[in-house]
Amino acid sequence: MIISIFIYISLIVSIVGIVYIVLGLVIGFFLHGLRIGHIRNNGVKLTEKQFSNVFDILNRLSKEMGLKKVPAVYVIQSDGILNAFATRFFGRNMVVIYSNLFEIIKTGHEDELAFVLAHELAHIRRNHVGKQMLIFPAMWVPFLGSAYSRACEYTCDRMAAAYTGKGHKAIQGLMMLAIGPALLKDVDVDEYLLERSKENGFFLWLSHVTSTHPPLPLRIGEIQEMSRFPQLYGYETNLFEVNNAPQLM
Repeated sequence: MIISIFIYISLIVSIVGIVYIVLGLVIGFFLHGLRIGHIRNNGVKLTEKQFSNVFDILNRLSKEMGLKKVPAVYVIQSDGILNAFATRFFGRNMVVIYSNLFEIIKTGHEDELAFVLAHELAHIRRNHVGKQMLIFPAMWVPFLGSAYSRACEYTCDRMAAAYTGKGHKAIQGLMMLAIGPALLKDVDVDEYLLERSKENGFFLWLSHVTSTHPPLPLRIGEIQEMSRFPQLYGYETNLFEVNNAPQLM
């Protein structure tokens, strides 16, 4: 935040800086608006009559997480990509789930999808999208912006695991992003983490520090650590053994 304020002040004191700020904001706003328009034009919105089981999960999680308004959730075709994201436009929050990820409800992975949904709702609850607008200039500082983004991802993973109350399903949900739903049951998670711990090198490090998301093995390890020592994360009980909303200490 301090770096962002310094950059904003430095730019504002010059006419050229003002032009750059305005131009950047206008272009960014326009492109974001086009993306949102495409999603709302073509995506399938969750409603009481459209995927009602997931819609019920959405409403329950939104209430438990203290959201003032249930965000719109759209499912959109994704060319095989397993992903989801939260966004905001004109004060309206929205969650987008790619269809290849949403399809896991057809194979009995509703709890894993609930974790993914809770993760995106956590971004909204923590106002990460709004905060990124405030610190946008600092996001261009090498490694700083990506480090902040990774911290946000860890936060949302922990919140999602807590509010869904099924940590092992959270781990499976993350593992699914690595290998897909079809092969999930054949993966040894401990072996996956062990082999990743043996990997090292400059480009592995560089990939990590420049990425907006932590490596999946580290995210899985964080959830495992949270299950062992929930008190260190501000919770009274083992979140992997309860199904209701967590009670903060």
